Amino acid sequence: MACVDTFAPDRLPPPEALPEFVFDLPELRLPARLNCAAELLDRWVSAGQGHRRCLIAADGTMWSYAQLQTHVNRLARVLVEDLGLVTGQRVLLRGANSPMLAACFLAVFKAGGIAVGTMPLLRAQELSTIIDKAQIDLALCDARLAADLAAAQERAPHLKTVLHFNGGEHSPLEQAMAAKPATFECADTAADDTCLMAFTSGTTGQPKAAMHFHRDVMAACACWPPHVLRPQADDVFIGSPPLAFTFGLGGLLVFPMAVGAATVLLEKASPDVLPAAIAQHRASVLFTAPTSYRAMAGVVAQHDLSSLRKCVSAGEALPAATRALWKQATGIEIIDGIGSTEMFHIFISSDEAHAKPGATGLPVPGYRAMVVDENFHAVPRGTVGRLAVKGPTGCKYLDDPRQASYVQHGWNLTGDAYLVDEDGQFVYQARTDDMIISGGYNIAGPEVESALLLHPAVAECGVIGVADADRGQIVKAFVVLRPGQGADDAMAKALQDFVKQTIAPYKYPRAVEFCDSLPRTETGKLQRFKLRTAP
Repeated sequence: MACVDTFAPDRLPPPEALPEFVFDLPELRLPARLNCAAELLDRWVSAGQGHRRCLIAADGTMWSYAQLQTHVNRLARVLVEDLGLVTGQRVLLRGANSPMLAACFLAVFKAGGIAVGTMPLLRAQELSTIIDKAQIDLALCDARLAADLAAAQERAPHLKTVLHFNGGEHSPLEQAMAAKPATFECADTAADDTCLMAFTSGTTGQPKAAMHFHRDVMAACACWPPHVLRPQADDVFIGSPPLAFTFGLGGLLVFPMAVGAATVLLEKASPDVLPAAIAQHRASVLFTAPTSYRAMAGVVAQHDLSSLRKCVSAGEALPAATRALWKQATGIEIIDGIGSTEMFHIFISSDEAHAKPGATGLPVPGYRAMVVDENFHAVPRGTVGRLAVKGPTGCKYLDDPRQASYVQHGWNLTGDAYLVDEDGQFVYQARTDDMIISGGYNIAGPEVESALLLHPAVAECGVIGVADADRGQIVKAFVVLRPGQGADDAMAKALQDFVKQTIAPYKYPRAVEFCDSLPRTETGKLQRFKLRTAP
């Protein structure tokens, strides 16, 4: 009998702490034995589609599905034959987006291991925390990011073996792969075997490990993409989120491969790079964060974006002003959505035809959602409450007491405050811990941010509540101005007056602090907890 590492199943939440999983759609009736790498990669080659473009690097280097399969098979052999990987063993993956990093994810899946992606900007302290929590003894690391992982290894000696890639002709991983045959028998994994541990991106400062099964990956492919995004086999995907972030893993690898499409993997995908890359590669589907759309809107006219037909925003709430700015610049209506690391990907969204400024959308087919009060009763339309979701994916934290907060009564409580409007659309208000209570009023920080972003002088902003003796809390705005604007008392007063005229006057920021930049995660999310602890 094959050796199996039981670390992950031993640390799953007990059955009573898991959410209810719903498999309403016929395409969600997945087989009991399932390996997502076989579904995403091998089936295209078996169907005679191996010649199709699959992965494209920034320099235009392309791997077809058949070429990717060769790389994945050889890499899987290295993992199993040279490194002794067994089913259920965790493998830390570290690198910027690249075809080789994508091959690492797929090879770990195919060999029956558990991929643990890490953001390229993480440092030794953060990496050692992940290594310790997931008890990782094997890592595949881009040679250019070796230093921080080596420092982390000194703090977390559980990590025994690190193999480097993307370091030129003498990279150990590529050399080991070159000696292997191009065939590999896919591991016979169960649909509910864990294949991914996704660490939360740290907006609260304390990451958690969300476990995802092979069936979760394929279930996500059956819900939002065909019903909302509607990708085609001839699409070329491109975007900014790292593959270590489930928004990126889905949008830039799993979803394109599920339909036999191609994807461009850029090591650097900042707003000053993306428009030219879209034009160069004739990309048709774009995934990035609201801040990136806002930053690109002013320069897209300088590039030929005629190939672009779908634009997806997630990671944080999409301000109505940013939606309007992008549509004015490109003619394309952004597809907004909310997902979470715990749910794997997007579960509320609307396609272009049903997009409504300021609203996230409707539950994606396959998912159910409602807004509840503190007693878990559904609230009337127009009332702010806690968002509760259930579907074919759900929260399964690795050995973490916070499971009890995220999952209640079989539902996933995402930590977001929402209301349902008169059209039945779900409208984001704030993170539940970002609601500001000032003078008896409930004020959503993102609503104030959206109002500020309508002012032509504002490039970026973040809004929090700060303690106040008279009002309990007051609204404070941290504002990054556009070049050439004066950061003075007159500008602060102008912004305050503008907000009073745009939304209810009591919501205006009574304190305004100008700054050069805002703290964000690598995925573009605003880290409000850092604003709260700023000196």
